[in-house]
Amino acid sequence: MAAIESDIGELDWAVSTDITVNWGDMDSLGHVNHSVFAKWMETARMRFFSKIGMMDLYESSNIGPILARIEVDYKAPVLFPDVVNCKTLVSKIGRSSFDMRYVIHSSNQKNDIVAVGKVVCVLIDYESGKPVEIPDTLRRSMLRIEE
Repeated sequence: MAAIESDIGELDWAVSTDITVNWGDMDSLGHVNHSVFAKWMETARMRFFSKIGMMDLYESSNIGPILARIEVDYKAPVLFPDVVNCKTLVSKIGRSSFDMRYVIHSSNQKNDIVAVGKVVCVLIDYESGKPVEIPDTLRRSMLRIEE
């Protein structure tokens, strides 16, 4: 079992969102293109960011997240039509970076897992392009939503 999915069933997901699979998500091989899974993860991530005030921080200070790494383990192809459910949470918080985990389930596949993922985000000052320490208020928001 891959490291990023070893405890998926035990996690308390902070955000869960249903996403409709669009015909345009399909590739020439007849299944959803691999890049669409990253977009689904991004949708869940942005909902998480909205919940914790990340976008308010960006609008008020020009400090916000940037994606430093993304991993996706594909478990099964997804076909149109379908509705997937993408869940996310913060799994690790560092000084200026944090990790997020993801699981994606397919409605058409009896809610089986079709992908798991992980990203590393770094909080940066968009003017200087340099990493900044995660403010205590944001850190507390990340932890509070996880409870």
